[in-house]
Amino acid sequence: GKSAEMVGRMLTEGDQSPADIIFSQEIGRLEALSNKDLLAPLDDQLLEPIVEQFQDDQKKWVGTSGRLRVLVYDSKKLSVEELPKTLKELADPKWKDKLGWAPTNGSLEAHVSALRHLWGEQETKKWLQGVKANNPQVHPKNSPQVKAVDQGTLQIGWVNHYYLHKLAKETSAKNYSFPSKDAGNVMMLAGMGVRKNSANKEKAEKLIGYVLNQGQQYFIDKTFEYPTQKGLSPNSIVNQVDPTKLAPIDQAHLSDIEPTVKLLQEIGLQ
Repeated sequence: GKSAEMVGRMLTEGDQSPADIIFSQEIGRLEALSNKDLLAPLDDQLLEPIVEQFQDDQKKWVGTSGRLRVLVYDSKKLSVEELPKTLKELADPKWKDKLGWAPTNGSLEAHVSALRHLWGEQETKKWLQGVKANNPQVHPKNSPQVKAVDQGTLQIGWVNHYYLHKLAKETSAKNYSFPSKDAGNVMMLAGMGVRKNSANKEKAEKLIGYVLNQGQQYFIDKTFEYPTQKGLSPNSIVNQVDPTKLAPIDQAHLSDIEPTVKLLQEIGLQ
C-alpha cells in the first residue's frame, strides 16, 4: 500500500500489528511512527555506513535512497547561466508562460510542505501566488513535464530528478540544481524502520542491512536514485549533489500535507 495507508494501519494496530518492518517512500511517515514510540532503535553497526543526514538522530529509521527535487529545462532554449539562482525566482514575471508544475502531485505537495516550514506560511503563499501569476503549464505529475521539455513545448519544469533518466534517450532536457544551499534543493528520502516489540528484530535488521548494502546498487543502476551509503556515487548519468547545498529540512515536515493541501486549494491550485 501507499506510505500513508501503511502508517495508518500501524498506528491503529499498535502492538497487535503483524508487521516487523515498514518500508516507506516517505521518511516523514516513519518519523510519525517514531514520535508515537512505535519503532525500535536500530543497531549502531547497521547505521554506521550511512550518511548521517540520511538517518534518524534517535536511530528509529534509516534512509535507503533519495529523490532530489530539481528543475528540468530545455538546454536548446536556456543556458545554465540564464536559469534562476534560487527557487523563489520562479515567481519573477520574467518566467511568465515558460514554466510547468504539477500542483496535485504528491512530490510537489511534500516540497511545498517543506517550504511552509522553511519560509513560513505567508511567504510560501505569496510565492505560490507569484508562480501561479506566471501562467505555468499545469501537469498531473512529473513525467509529462519532462516529456514536454524533451519535445520543446516547455522551457522549465519542477520535478524529481529521476524522471529525466527514465526517458532513456538523447534529449535536450537537462536537470538543474540551485548553486547555493537553497530551498529548491530538497532530498526526499525513502527508508525503513523496525516495529517496536517485533519478535523478529534480528531478522528484520538483516533485511534492512541487505537493502543498505547490496541493495544500494539497485537504486543506483535501476531507479537512478541517490544512494545513502557513505562513499557511494549515484549513476554516472545523474548529477552529483553536494550535501552541503541541500536545503536544511526536517524530513517529517515533508509529510505535513494537510495544511499544504488546504493552502493549494485556497489559492485555486487544486
